[in-house]
Amino acid sequence: MAQKATCTASWSHAPGIEPLQGRHCVTDDAKNAAALAAKGAEELVDPASARAKPLPRQLPVVRGPDLPGTGAALVLAPARMINEVLYCERLMYLEFVQGEWADNVFTVDGQVVHRKVNEEVKPLRPARTAPPPESDEEVEEERPYVARSVWLSSERLGITAKIDLVEVEGGNVVPVEYKRSTRPDVPEGAYLPERAQVCAQVLLLREHGYACDSGEIYYAKDRQRVPIAMPEWLIDRTLQAAARIRELALKGELPPPLDDSPKCHGCSLVGICLPDETRALARDEEPAELEDDPSFDVGDDPWGLAVGIERPERGVRRLFPARDDKLPVYVQTQGAAIRLEGERLIVQSKGENAREARLTNTSHVALYGSVNLSTPALRTLLDRGIPVLFFSYGGWFTGQASGHDSKNVELRLAQYAATQDRERCLKLARGFVSSKISNCRTLLRRNHAKPDAIALSELKQLARKAREAEAIESLLGIEGTAARRYFAEFAGMLKGTGISEFDLEGRNRRPPRDPINALLSFTYSLLTKELTLAIRAVGLDALLGFYHQPHFGRPSLALDLMEEFRPVIADSVVIGAINTGVVKSDDFVRAAGAVALTTPARKRLILAFERRMDSLVTHPIFDYRISYRRVLEVQARLLSRVLLGELPRYPEFRIR
Repeated sequence: MAQKATCTASWSHAPGIEPLQGRHCVTDDAKNAAALAAKGAEELVDPASARAKPLPRQLPVVRGPDLPGTGAALVLAPARMINEVLYCERLMYLEFVQGEWADNVFTVDGQVVHRKVNEEVKPLRPARTAPPPESDEEVEEERPYVARSVWLSSERLGITAKIDLVEVEGGNVVPVEYKRSTRPDVPEGAYLPERAQVCAQVLLLREHGYACDSGEIYYAKDRQRVPIAMPEWLIDRTLQAAARIRELALKGELPPPLDDSPKCHGCSLVGICLPDETRALARDEEPAELEDDPSFDVGDDPWGLAVGIERPERGVRRLFPARDDKLPVYVQTQGAAIRLEGERLIVQSKGENAREARLTNTSHVALYGSVNLSTPALRTLLDRGIPVLFFSYGGWFTGQASGHDSKNVELRLAQYAATQDRERCLKLARGFVSSKISNCRTLLRRNHAKPDAIALSELKQLARKAREAEAIESLLGIEGTAARRYFAEFAGMLKGTGISEFDLEGRNRRPPRDPINALLSFTYSLLTKELTLAIRAVGLDALLGFYHQPHFGRPSLALDLMEEFRPVIADSVVIGAINTGVVKSDDFVRAAGAVALTTPARKRLILAFERRMDSLVTHPIFDYRISYRRVLEVQARLLSRVLLGELPRYPEFRIR
């Protein structure tokens, strides 16, 4: 049996449509095609006995036996992906080949529409063969019935499908595809991608010996059923689309994004695809998705998703939410117990009233020290894709428990290959370090009462040298020199009364020996946690970096991406916490030459950090406003595009 979840520990780094309306709802073949790869096509030859099982939403490549004389595996194209490839090749590739998935309001609505079909599994009986013409045998007419969640595959057609519903009456069968939206106002009653999806289901039923002349689409919102005829040209287009899926899957190259297309509005994968951002950063002209075949054209905005949306003449559209509505749950009271009640996490501490957090509103759970988490709660968190992160009582980030990793094997292979290329590692490292130094300089200019002109000039020169460094070892020296100059001026950014008690004599850690370094170490731990989560969400390996070399248990890639955000997020939180009185000189515990935060002060600092992560910032490259937490995800995804060869360089995040 496959392992349900993975648990990573012992990190040594210190202290953190239908998404488109009317289409792309979560269908059964999108939920269950993972079982094809796991069980093998040989178990699917008897569709009458197949039973639907709850499976991950991500959809891997479904492969049949090897093609004769080639040694290459036959890719069985799901009917749902035939819909996708006619709508957007990139969307199909992200879902089918790379296994990416994200929910939005449209996909969740689609799940509700398909719930009855998924829960009430009714098998399709084998096709009945007619007796020979010369036979006197009488065939008893079969009573009409309805089969649900019918899974069929054909190696000859190269297609597989999970059919929502099949109506059987008088020897004929009719597949019915459920859609969450309203019937579109077009003469055919449905758009080409949806008709091709139904056509694939009809072809599969015919292949398995059933008499099937047409199919239907049921639009749940207005409760209308639309018959779908099967002309020869539609059959040809469907088979061409299946062949195109196999071609793209075997080619192993992510298709280019749509160019300023209204189709992107409402797509649940738009935050993963980043179409406008990718095109804005790419230099070379990409080839067209499909040949200029008018039969594949579905118009500029066939589903009317861009109505009322301003379309700037130039610039990058922000097609995803500026903030994540979900929030993290921090538990640091020693001896606290977390249990599960329905859809809520209940946190019970001794002598305090129980507190609760809804699972639907929780992004991750961070536990500090001795906090008890029940097994049912942990299992549910892993099933929901909510990571659980473990810290020592003092804030040392020790590891995390999470569900299955991303299925994007292509990205992992590209990352592993890049780490073996010293030139690529150096190119990325130059950007990380130079961007960090530039942001440190900007922070001094913004917050220092009287910034030292010599210090600013030195940091500017060091940032330039970092961009021209010829070896990673040289970058380490440049970064160290810049850090010493920066922290020598750090105290000048502190304001208010009692500042004299916050002395800083350079950066020190493990353990920190003064209050400012204790604050910096704790916020750096929180930031490490955030970058690790973003990296895992994208599908990268957090342990394998480019600037920070691999070290046992260290999230090197998280530290790489963290460099440019240290001054922007962590240092800014510390400066703001001191200047606004969030933490004071008596909020620290001093013992054996080390300094640590008290529990109440740590709570206040976590709140300050979360406010910073949730605050909106204008992206310096794309010029739209998103939260810092969203920025981390965008930057991690752009790094993945660089590794896959879609972008020529990593776009550094440099504040103005």
